[in-house]
Amino acid sequence: MSAGKNHLKDGLIDLTAGSLGGIAVVYVGQPLDTVKVKMQTFPSQNGSMIKCMKNTIMSEGILKGLYAGTVPALVCNIAENSILFLSYGVCQKIIQKIHNDGELKHLSALNNACAGSLASFVASLAICPTELIKCKLQALYETKTGKTTSQIGPINLFKNILRQEGVKGLYRGFIPTVAREMPGYFFFFGGYEGTRQLLASTGQDKDEIGLWKTMVAGGVGGALFWTSTYPIDVAKSRIQVNGSKDSLIRLIVKIIKSEGLSALYHGLTPTLVRTIPATAALFVTYEYSKKVLYYMFSQN
Repeated sequence: MSAGKNHLKDGLIDLTAGSLGGIAVVYVGQPLDTVKVKMQTFPSQNGSMIKCMKNTIMSEGILKGLYAGTVPALVCNIAENSILFLSYGVCQKIIQKIHNDGELKHLSALNNACAGSLASFVASLAICPTELIKCKLQALYETKTGKTTSQIGPINLFKNILRQEGVKGLYRGFIPTVAREMPGYFFFFGGYEGTRQLLASTGQDKDEIGLWKTMVAGGVGGALFWTSTYPIDVAKSRIQVNGSKDSLIRLIVKIIKSEGLSALYHGLTPTLVRTIPATAALFVTYEYSKKVLYYMFSQN
């Protein structure tokens, strides 16, 4: 097979496996992601993870409350992860050529971290509009619009934003998104690949460490992502949901002055509780989907 066809095959496999991983993330982590957004944007109404979850279930129900924004979340995660992992594979190849490494699997954790950071910029173009809609739907009850998620829906919300603010409105919070994604995915992929290397036995390939060790590595990557970028995510959620006109830095300073430093970490607990199983599911789905797809291609 020619190099061009190999690159196309690798790209299609990364794209497909990333999409499947994005679906797994949503169904595993959506309820706690909703809790996270509510705690970030309306901290006075949602003091703790348990209180927020209880209030949401009592006032909105499980499906309309905890799973609010599932459709845009699916669109968001499928778009983000398919583009992210496609871009990640391309960036790995670029770094591989720069360093003259023989195979992609021999790239160091640092090189993989750099590839992930570069790939995340491209993914931000896809994630910002869909995450904006997801966050608005998740915090719909607290904004007291008088309408429910089912009455508004992601399509109508998308049309309203486009009609009132234009394309620019869909990219509200783009700078905070990039500021979160690029350093976040440096630690995300670096933590994942580094942990896989640490968990591999002597002489064992990191791709063969098995299901549970892959899940542990994924959980580590997810935890590093959020602990390193959470204050930026808090500011991003407020810009997107509350319509704050402040810049990222100005809003962070304002939050610290008016609410204290701890406000920048409000909602971190449900985020970490969610991200460890969700990211584990993402990487297990991604890695094993790749193996199945490569096998299918080899049979043709």
